[in-house]
Amino acid sequence: MPRFALKIDYDGTPFQGWQRQAAGQPSVQQAVEDALARLEPGPHTIAAAGRTDAGVHGTGQVATVDLARDWDPFRLSEALNFHLKPAPVAVLAAVRVADDFHARFSAIERRYLFRLVARRAPVTHDKGRVWQVLNPLDTDAMRAGATHLIGLHDFTTFRSSICQAKSPIKTLDEISISEHPYPGGAEYRFALRARSFLHNQVRSIVGTLERVGAGAWPPEQVKQALEARNRAACGPVCPPQGLYLSGVGYPVDPFA
Repeated sequence: MPRFALKIDYDGTPFQGWQRQAAGQPSVQQAVEDALARLEPGPHTIAAAGRTDAGVHGTGQVATVDLARDWDPFRLSEALNFHLKPAPVAVLAAVRVADDFHARFSAIERRYLFRLVARRAPVTHDKGRVWQVLNPLDTDAMRAGATHLIGLHDFTTFRSSICQAKSPIKTLDEISISEHPYPGGAEYRFALRARSFLHNQVRSIVGTLERVGAGAWPPEQVKQALEARNRAACGPVCPPQGLYLSGVGYPVDPFA
């Protein structure tokens, strides 16, 4: 059966996450599989590079699917987008891939973006797409705190209590923090890159760094929290709506 890789963009607001849920609970996976069933009748199961939580968005999610028909990739993406309406899900690209390519197991890195807006007035256009705080943050202090998290570490402190990963040891390759103008305030963007992440790791890290930026924590306390290997030492876990799965890396980019 021909195998295809799909690059998928979605607004996670109306969904209970990427993964298929119990009957009546909407998911991004279910939306795409239902669209596939309109093209080729029967059940379909797609495999994704990452299982985003409820309310988390995707701008570069990758999924693989085996189909009976050897579709022209452009026609496949166009047909899927037609049948995905009106769900806030779009297939940005479809490509034919080798039978041994797998969206999850072939990936060598995942990239996440977190958007945080600081302003007094409620956000309007970005409601549900950013985390809002009221006061400006110290970008340099957050960068100083983030340096303690780069590299190979035991991330128990920044791991959800229900995380199913076999080990809390992960290598965080990059955290970059940039500040941008935003109407009535400022936007802070956190870009994180690693081969894989623990459950709630990104949200735990950003929530902790926000405390540093707000002046509630000195940057050195991030190192102390990491070394504590204790969930209780973590800062607040920030809400999901500012988080985006922005990209997935492979040894050879199938969409290049």
